[in-house]
Order: sequence, then structure tokens, then C-alpha cells
Amino acid sequence: MRDILPVLNGWYTAGLPFGLATVVSTSRSAPRDPGAAMAVGPDDEVVGSVSGGCVEGAVFELAQEVVASGEARLETFGYSDEDAFAVGLTCGGEITLLVRSVTAATDPAFAEIAESVAAGRPVTVATVVDGPAPRGATLAVWPDRVAGTLGTTGLDVAVTADARGELALGATGLRHYGPRGERREDAVGVFLHSFAPPPRMLVFGAIDYAAAVARIGAFLGYRVTVCDARPVFATPKRFPEGVEVVVDWPHRYLGGTETDDRTVICVLTHDPKFDVPLLEEALRRPAAYIGAMGSRRTHDDRMKRLTESGLTEAELSRLRSPVGLDLGARTPEEVAVSVAAEIVALRWGGSGAPLTATAGAIHPSS
Repeated sequence: MRDILPVLNGWYTAGLPFGLATVVSTSRSAPRDPGAAMAVGPDDEVVGSVSGGCVEGAVFELAQEVVASGEARLETFGYSDEDAFAVGLTCGGEITLLVRSVTAATDPAFAEIAESVAAGRPVTVATVVDGPAPRGATLAVWPDRVAGTLGTTGLDVAVTADARGELALGATGLRHYGPRGERREDAVGVFLHSFAPPPRMLVFGAIDYAAAVARIGAFLGYRVTVCDARPVFATPKRFPEGVEVVVDWPHRYLGGTETDDRTVICVLTHDPKFDVPLLEEALRRPAAYIGAMGSRRTHDDRMKRLTESGLTEAELSRLRSPVGLDLGARTPEEVAVSVAAEIVALRWGGSGAPLTATAGAIHPSS
């Protein structure tokens, strides 16, 4: 979708309706991931792909029908011996597509969405897929505002909260709600399409705790990098698949790495020659979370050294040390859960207290 948006916005601003097919769910070895899109515009021009060629002919006809009728359609394509080489998937997978017509009347915020994506500003587009809500209705959710509606205020409120959660992780997927946004119901399917790269998690110190933190970081949707100056420890085979492993002095690597307000930095070296210069660099740059492992004695010594290095009280106040919430964790995996819990709590303003000890809404609306 990101790749074809400039063409789609050109059609949109010219007042030309087009049919847009989006992959909203897959199973088994489907050829494209959720969010892949194909559009049929004026003069039957086609851009994008939803299956790499298997079902595009059928989708082309569907898009034409949807533009003519104005009614969104939900279609599933899978494998069958009879039609695998006609309109089925030869890979044996299955994809479900939402096909809808896009016009200024149906999508008044489309141009603003396209502009945000082009400028690298994060936005999530929520679209009703099925259930007792207007199929094809859209709600655009930015970190600070929304545009559009999915049909009811309750549904809009629930989806807005979840969309911002997905946006923080750059995640895309299908979610289910009740007609008025009830979270334990599945009557309404809503596809949340986030236009934001996954946030980064930078883990320093290639120890057993780092492997556990990297694993849970990847599970939470972060793009994880582990860095250590010691090549004997910083080896890819010691870490989960997909985790980047870098051999470099931590402060030097961080100094040459871009961070932003979503970046998580976990300092697990607990060795002054590594972590003090690293934290000097980290506490002076943008980051959502900066945590450092160590005992309380290590923490006190570290804070003294950082103060002597010239860091201000405001900069030092950003440091979460000792790292993690008090869960009584012992094993590397338990400590990783503790760290992840603190990261999530800090992101959304959670107290870290048991829900039985709190009152009010469990899922705030913003």
C-alpha cells in the first residue's frame, strides 16, 4: 500500500474513483502479508499486487464491480485442484481481501493519510471488514487526532485506543469488537493498517539476560539489535532469529545510530567501562525508555560517575535503574518480563500496580 499510495492519491485528488483491494488476513503459506494492496483505477489501470499473480485477474473484476455498485466486498481465495491455476493460490495458502470503492465522499481523509505517509508521519487506518457495522467505513488515527467514523461512538473510541497501540509498534492486523466497541466480543471485524516502521530496541551487553530481553522485545514488535564489544559473546547463534547482532563498543555504536521517541535502550553490561560512556550518550538523545541493569550499589556508583561527567538532573531522571518492575524475578526470562512490563507501563502511563488494587477503566480511551 505504501508503494502505490502516490498513484492512488493522484487519482483521488483528480476526483477519479478507484477500487482498492487489501489483504486483511492470511493463513498457511499465503504469498503476501496483510496490508498488501492492489487498485484498479481509471481506464482500467492496475497498480499493486495482492498475491503475486495468482488471483489478480479475479480481483480486477471484483474491483470494477465494487466501483460500479459502491458496495464493499469481502472475498477469500484459497487452493483447490480445480481452480488453482485460474483464481486460486497455487502455494496452498489462503488470503482474505476487502475490496472497496474509494472516493472523496467515502474517504474524506484519504489525501491527508497519503500526505502523512509520504512525510513519514505515523498514521493508522482502521477499516470495517465485516459484522453489524458499515463495511468499508474508515477511521484514520494519528497520535494526536482522528478523522472519520466506523459507525458508532463506542466502536470509534475502542478502535482509536487500539490503533494507537498498534501504531506505537508499527503493527498491522485484524481485530474484533462488539457493535459498540465491546472488547470481549467478535461481531465486528476491523482491519488496522499502521503506516509506521517498527520501533527499535537496542540491547547492550551480550549476556543471557540480553537474549531473553531480545526475545521478548521481538515478541512485542520491536526491531531488536544487540551490541557488545566482545566478539566471543556477540554471536548471532546466541540470540533469536531476526535479531541483529553488532560487535562494537556500545557508546560508539549508539553514537552512530539514529534514535527517536519510540526507541528503547536497555543497558545490561553493568560494567563501568561500558555503561557509563554509553549512558552519557543515551541520556542526551531521544528515546522512549532507557534502562540499566545492576545492583543498588552499582546504581549508586553509576549515578555518581554520570553526575561527574556533567549530566544534568533532568537527563539523569530519564534513567530507569535498577531496570524493570519489582516482580521478584530471578531467571533471565523472568527479568525480561519485568523489563518489558516497565517499558509498556512507561509507554502508556500505567502504574505497574495489580489491577485488583486500582479503579476505573482498564483500557483508557487515549
